[in-house]
Formats: sequence, structure tokens, C-alpha cells
Amino acid sequence: MDLLLSLNLPPYPFKITNLNGQLTLFDIIRKREIVITPEEWVRQHFVQYLINQKKYPKSLIKLEGGHKLHGMAKRTDVVVYNSAGEKILLVECKAPSVTIDQKTFDQVARYNMVHKVNLLAVSNGLQHYFCRIDFNTRNYQFINELPFYNEL
Repeated sequence: MDLLLSLNLPPYPFKITNLNGQLTLFDIIRKREIVITPEEWVRQHFVQYLINQKKYPKSLIKLEGGHKLHGMAKRTDVVVYNSAGEKILLVECKAPSVTIDQKTFDQVARYNMVHKVNLLAVSNGLQHYFCRIDFNTRNYQFINELPFYNEL
């Protein structure tokens, strides 16, 4: 599979570097060079989409944050906060070759047991799914588009 596959997200002018045979790019959130894997390629595009298209402040985005679930260490791909420091969006990124299915949603739902975020996104770079969670009624609703930051 082509590592730098064209995705169903706006293209971004990443500065790609070949570092000892590994392709890297500068991650503007973590402020360091990151080795490009298929999942990382999706994550970097999705973050740029959040910042440039949906106007989420980059200072409120955290990547690959650790958390514990049933005593086991897990990593959340993207968590976005509001200006009050509350989590408002949880994003799970998969490689383009990974089909988004019930197993994927089960994973993000398990992670959300820890985070308790009302807005979820799942993307493999080609398909994107967005969902609002109502913890009071214990229901969820798929939505067609991710809201802009100022709409939350």
C-alpha cells in the first residue's frame, strides 16, 4: 500500500523528510518529527482538517494521550478540549486499509467510558463517521458533518 495515499480529506503541504530511510513529517501539535505510518498519515490530515476547515484551536488539541481502561494502558488518537479545559471531541483514526465497522465503534465507545465526551469521530481517511452522545438518555445519533469549533 502506498504510504502517502490520497485521502478523502483536504490535502496539506506537509514537509516530508526521508530520515534514514523512514519518511517523517513535522507534527505541529507535538512539535517534533513523526515517522509516517498509514494511521499517522490519517491522524495528521484529520488534525489539519480540524484546525483549517473546522477552526478548532491547535492549542486545544492533544494527540495520543494515554489513559487507563480496566487497568490497561490505552492511547487515544485525538482529544479536543474547549477553552475551559473540558473534553469536547474524541477522534479515533485508523489506517486507510482498516474497515470502519462495529469493532471500531466498540473501541471508541470503550475509550469514551474514560473520557465521557459528547462528540465522537472515527476516520480511516477515506470514510468518516461522526456521532453525538447523550449520556442522560444513553442514546447516540450519527450526524453528517463535524460541527465547527464555535458551534460547540
